[in-house]
Amino acid sequence: MSPPSLSIVVPSHDRPLRLRWLLNALEEQDAEDWEVVVAHDAAGPETERLLRQHPLARDGRLRHLDFPPGSAGPAEKRNAGWRAARAPLIAFTDDDCRPPSGWVTSVLAAAAAHPGSIVQGRTTVDPDELVVLQHAPFARSQEVEPPVPWAQTCNILYPREVLEAARGFDESLPLAAGEDTDLALRARKAGATYVGEPRMLTHHAVEDATLRARMREVWRWQHLPFVTRRHPEVREHLAGGGYFWKPAHARVPFLLAGLALACSRRPLRGALIAAPWALASLPSYGSSPRGRLRAVSELPAHAVIDLVEVAALARGSVRHRSLLL
Repeated sequence: MSPPSLSIVVPSHDRPLRLRWLLNALEEQDAEDWEVVVAHDAAGPETERLLRQHPLARDGRLRHLDFPPGSAGPAEKRNAGWRAARAPLIAFTDDDCRPPSGWVTSVLAAAAAHPGSIVQGRTTVDPDELVVLQHAPFARSQEVEPPVPWAQTCNILYPREVLEAARGFDESLPLAAGEDTDLALRARKAGATYVGEPRMLTHHAVEDATLRARMREVWRWQHLPFVTRRHPEVREHLAGGGYFWKPAHARVPFLLAGLALACSRRPLRGALIAAPWALASLPSYGSSPRGRLRAVSELPAHAVIDLVEVAALARGSVRHRSLLL
């Protein structure tokens, strides 16, 4: 059997329902010349059962690689996936994405229009889950208007020769935090071109979470200073002269000063000092009194998330010897 034109590589970790929705969306694609390779390290049996019984597996389009539970990070799984793939073109996506039926066709069209290039597609919030993002206080999703400097792997195409020349993802990064950006920057330094294709569209899930779960999640950003150390040129895309990952982080010193004053029994002065952070971080729930009251009530939780995020980056700055907050 001749190899397909496109291999879709998906790393997965203990999200069998999300993975099923992705595979179902791939089953509905209007193109035929492709395969999907899933690399997973799930602890439960549901993922393995799905990957063996899904219709894509029965017709030979789906292959999978399994790792011991919790043993492999996303970089290692993606590397194993593209190296096992049979096509000259590799599209990366994630198990929390759900592409529309024309996605594979758009990927192949983008490859034909930009031969030899890394092509980043557009990512929007899954329209079926948008209401969750609008109403759940700690929900998150992903939106990308390509091309952006970070080259997120939720929707991106690489020629195999570009991956081989760059030797794939750096597996020393154990979590999903900057390994995709690092690969793209290394490949571009080696001569690969990088373009955006908005018509190459996928949808990203909305994940709701508790405050504690969000705090655990943002701790992974401690590995981002690795990227600024290896690729200092990315600082031109960052806030505060290149030393703050997000604009809100540049205002965290006002938050800390305000909290210190509030703890020293000067709450009014503390509130005034913290105002630049608060005004920029205030969620939007409309102009009604109820919406404004809800927005103000969520500010303490947003303060906690920002402080944990900056603490994680500070820890990573020391570890990787590159200041990024």
